[in-house]
Formats: sequence, C-alpha cells, structure tokens
Amino acid sequence: MENAISLDRRTQSIIENCMLSEDILSDLTCFFTIFSDKTRLKMLSALAISRMCVSDLAGILNLNQTTVSHQLRLLKNLGAVDYERNGKIITYFLKDELIGDMLLKGMEFLGNG
Repeated sequence: MENAISLDRRTQSIIENCMLSEDILSDLTCFFTIFSDKTRLKMLSALAISRMCVSDLAGILNLNQTTVSHQLRLLKNLGAVDYERNGKIITYFLKDELIGDMLLKGMEFLGNG
C-alpha cells in the first residue's frame, strides 16, 4: 500500500491496549440504536422537555398510540426511558439526562445546535 503509515511499536501497543473490548463494543452498539430511528428521536426530544403519557406523546408527535407504545418499550429495554405509575396514568421520562445531552451533541455535530 502506497499511502500506508507505518506505526512505531509504541504507538501500535498503545492502540492495541486501548481498543474497546467486545463486551463494551456490544454495549455501545445497543446504546447507539436508541438514536437510529426518527420516531425514537422525536420521542426522546419530547421527553427531554417533559414527562408524558402515551396519549400525550402520540398526540403531540402525530403518531398512533401503538407505535408510541412499541417504541417506548424498546427505549425502556435499552435503558433510555423509565416510567412512573400514578393510578391509571403512566408517565414516561428520560432515565438519564445524558440521553438529552447526546441529542444536543448530535445536533451540535451536525451544525444544528
């Protein structure tokens, strides 16, 4: 290869020692799937502003409740959202403000933040 850069042994060793383990790579892959769907991104954006129930999310995002429920289940399983029950009302919220921070960082990266 003409354009290949030959790394010195020290640099190569540092890189090899700092590479992410397979477990961490799997965890990161799961984490980033949270942001890989437009519907989930809409929902996360809304939940970054306020806690909401399924019907509120469906109404404000112009989605059907089945879609919202399905995506909330995925987001809950991925650890991005949690819920609180108050009688018959279940409200959903971001489990960690870092999720909202990731949305903002993505927008900043794209020049929209």
